[in-house]
Amino acid sequence: MKKKVYKKKGTRSKSTVGFVLILAIIAFTSFVMINGLQVGIYEILPVKDNVNYGLDLTGGVYVVLEAKEAKGDPVTDEKINRAIAIIQERIDGLGVSEPIIARQGENRIRVSIPDMQDQKEALDVIGKTAQLEFVGPDGEVVLTGERVRESNAVYQTDETGARSAVVTLKFNEAGTEAFAEATAKYINQVIEIKLDGEVISAPQVQTKITGGEAVITGMANIEEAGNLATLIQAGALPVELEPVEVRTIGPTLGQDSLEKSIIGGAIGISLVFAFMLFYYRVPGFIADLALIVYVLLNFLVYSLIGVTITLPGVAGIILSIGMAVDANVIIFERIKEELRIGKSLGAAIDSGFKEAFSSIFDGNVTVVIAGLVLFALGSGTVKGFAVTLLIGTAISMFTALTVTRHLLKMFVNMQIVKNTKFYGA
Repeated sequence: MKKKVYKKKGTRSKSTVGFVLILAIIAFTSFVMINGLQVGIYEILPVKDNVNYGLDLTGGVYVVLEAKEAKGDPVTDEKINRAIAIIQERIDGLGVSEPIIARQGENRIRVSIPDMQDQKEALDVIGKTAQLEFVGPDGEVVLTGERVRESNAVYQTDETGARSAVVTLKFNEAGTEAFAEATAKYINQVIEIKLDGEVISAPQVQTKITGGEAVITGMANIEEAGNLATLIQAGALPVELEPVEVRTIGPTLGQDSLEKSIIGGAIGISLVFAFMLFYYRVPGFIADLALIVYVLLNFLVYSLIGVTITLPGVAGIILSIGMAVDANVIIFERIKEELRIGKSLGAAIDSGFKEAFSSIFDGNVTVVIAGLVLFALGSGTVKGFAVTLLIGTAISMFTALTVTRHLLKMFVNMQIVKNTKFYGA
């Protein structure tokens, strides 16, 4: 008589549907992230358009500034740090994506500005003293930029509906009082606004201004207004900075580097795919799927948090891919050992993941420690390498221990390949 057993109903069919659904999601997500998608008025841009690229990939201006010591006014750490902060604020005001401003030696500052090709514009923004003065018709300085509390570039609409770019100014308490006195004194006269001795606007006073706010007109466009507002807001540099090295990295060179990096990464990932599939067979196939998920998650995180990709960052990505595969190798070798001692396929998978966890965790912790040290003590592209390495390590732990496990168990439940030799036995 045939032995009766209890069996979970629909296990195989549900696993098949689930596995096929996951494959479809991976394929669709890959397509969208590579090509983008537009549904009606909603558009998802390709990942490559959402990720920031560093100077070595997009081109830009590279400047090294040296602080000059004035007589009786030595260059100090405090002044250099203050100069770095001001330069950072000025460049951020331009909307530049991920500039690099770092100290170099005792009295030098290194500045990398991606997507900017005009050296003169870069030096003007970085090095100008931005001494703002309001000068009356008799040559008297009414007030200086030190009394300007806030400066912004905005559009202003006049009575006819025409829009023009202007710079708004808000004064502190002392500035409000001084400006009110000046506008009362010079009604129907001109108060020139000078930046570094150059007249940038010469508006006529129509009435006494007591509200502590004013507007600079005459800007050619919003970009010019933005540059001026940034310089005024940042204030004067605490030391004189002289450019000792200025280089322009062309976009062609950067694009060539990016293309070569993509080709190199694609070749590396393809070789890893082939090795895993050839050596580990079914688990290798599952590992390749998990690796695709890993790559997709990486670039999703990069686009969401605005990570800047540089050539060292690409190296960090490829290194973390190798580490993700390394975790799978440890797991699959454990599964082999469990199968060889006679365990069933399901039990071998559970035991393999359990036994491999401590080794994978310990290995990744050491990498995280190294990455944190590089991020804390490094600068520029070293930080970029550390960031991509840390993100990759965290995601590789998730994909190796969670995604790979669930995909592998789902595939086993489908019972398409039952021979344990295809699982390493």
